[in-house]
Amino acid sequence: MEGLSRTLCLTAVLLILTEVRPELVRVPLTVQHGVEGRSVLLAVETLFRLNESEVQGTWSHTRPSGARTTLVTFTKSSTITDMTRRDRLLFRGPNASLQLLALRPCDEGVYRLNLNVEFHNRTGLFLNVEKTVHVTVDVPVSSPTIGMSPTYPVVEDRENVTWSCSVQIGTKVGFQWLRNNVVLRPVKRYWFSEDSSTLVVSPVRKEDKGEYRCLARNHVSQMLSQSMDLNVYYGPYNLAVKPGQGQGPGPVFYINPGEVAYFDCKADSNPPNSYVWISKNANSSQVVVLGPRLEVRSDRLFQRKEYLCRAFNNVTEKQDETQFTLWDSGSGTGKEKHSQVSSSVSPLAAITICSLFIMAFMVLFFLRRACHPKRVLMNIYNRPLTEQRRPHLSGHEDATEDFGIYEFVAVSGLMESTQASCRSLARLESMQDVQTTIYDVIRHVPETPGHTLLTVPSPTQAALRQ
Repeated sequence: MEGLSRTLCLTAVLLILTEVRPELVRVPLTVQHGVEGRSVLLAVETLFRLNESEVQGTWSHTRPSGARTTLVTFTKSSTITDMTRRDRLLFRGPNASLQLLALRPCDEGVYRLNLNVEFHNRTGLFLNVEKTVHVTVDVPVSSPTIGMSPTYPVVEDRENVTWSCSVQIGTKVGFQWLRNNVVLRPVKRYWFSEDSSTLVVSPVRKEDKGEYRCLARNHVSQMLSQSMDLNVYYGPYNLAVKPGQGQGPGPVFYINPGEVAYFDCKADSNPPNSYVWISKNANSSQVVVLGPRLEVRSDRLFQRKEYLCRAFNNVTEKQDETQFTLWDSGSGTGKEKHSQVSSSVSPLAAITICSLFIMAFMVLFFLRRACHPKRVLMNIYNRPLTEQRRPHLSGHEDATEDFGIYEFVAVSGLMESTQASCRSLARLESMQDVQTTIYDVIRHVPETPGHTLLTVPSPTQAALRQ
């Protein structure tokens, strides 16, 4: 029974200790960042009644090097302080807090509290508590200064830039870089030193230009440097043609008759680009304007023309170009012309076709006049039939026989076709078919002295009478 009682008592004590230990002693701050020359309080809170217990404890200091020193040994009624540091230590009983005065860099390290507690109402019950506080001693940083190498503007994709940041005063200083007030993070082209005091940008790009600053800080302070600009030569980028007048989708613009159109060629570049405008034809091209603006008069535009704008950066030695088509809207709707570009006939071809058509028309006109059936018949039957049948006489004939007034009488006959050819009409000269159209010739001989007017019927008339 006696052994069982002891076991139950020990179990109860262990349960009490388990419940009391978390609430017996508490340290609100386990890390204290102190400033050199100032004080810091290592506060302790006790959650038991001091008048019902006996307390004994020590504060010790372990430096970063590992050396350990006992600073204070205390009880409820007495305190013993290390004489080498008693002018910079202040023990605050009865809760065992410790204040460090006029901090020095050597005061940095780990401070440990060992506390033994004996409760009066629980004879033989002891409790041991250990708490630690990490103390740092820092010097506030001064305003940082930054530097850049090289100091002149750099060319994108060719050169690197090295930034450096430093402070004259400060301990355990860390650095952070900002561009246009945005914190820079390590990326593929950004290289940082261990403490980030150096930043290397390799290679430089267009997006790296801007305002740079350095932030220097430690546990007790932070300071921002003055800004410094990084000038980057880049481009040309985003080359585009913007019309002052004329409208059109995409690379096609239109100009109305009598108007003057202006076109501005712009690109993102540093330094500004050099611009040249080029007029393109089917087999050649020529420079028309030097500069960003092109002026085109409608009276100098023949239906459509191709223009090209070329931008060149003299520093980066890069160039870009864009081209567009300019239409004369007076020769038809722009959309129709734009959709029929591939099927349109060139002006030279149109002139050639018109010339050939006119020549062919003239040839047909003269052939028709030469081969007209009525004209051929008249040529045949203008001569009297007697002359047609009369054999050819050689020598000079009497001209008086031809003198007189000729009268043509037309007798309609039957023609198989009015569209006879020249050859078929020529055969009529030797034919005596009276069924064709016959022209009767009546010769009137004027009267002469001693003669009366004689009317001699022609053979054709005689034939008609019969």
